[in-house]
Amino acid sequence: MTTSSRHPVAFDFFLEIAVIDQLVSTEMERVLPEGVTMASFSLLNHLVAKGGTESPARLAQALQVTKGAVTALLKRLEGRGLVTLSQDPRDGRAKIIALTPEGRRRRDQAIAALDPLLETFLAAFPEPDLAAALPLLRRVRLDLNRRRHGR
Repeated sequence: MTTSSRHPVAFDFFLEIAVIDQLVSTEMERVLPEGVTMASFSLLNHLVAKGGTESPARLAQALQVTKGAVTALLKRLEGRGLVTLSQDPRDGRAKIIALTPEGRRRRDQAIAALDPLLETFLAAFPEPDLAAALPLLRRVRLDLNRRRHGR
């Protein structure tokens, strides 16, 4: 790739990540169960990682979307019985999002649907190669997250 940036390696690195993000999202959406979008999968997966509950504000922040976008997604997921919204007992103005058993089941179905895609990927990129790349990717993610919060 060529660029007129004064920092061509960093530019190309970010560009590669952006293109990979698009390609991975497209591949994942193609195999996810019907009705499970990347946005809903990301939200359900985040809730599992956080022990099943989270606030809408924290979800918006974690998923890098607006509060309005997360609210719209939560309404759709609540309508499908995948999450529940309730008042935060510590702050009556705030809401708490909880994953339902059906939400966990749909998330687990999505993970199972991704397995064949991951197997194909592992045939081209052996697990030790991927494991070797993870420390750099994690450092990049942590640095970008730190910058996002102004630290």
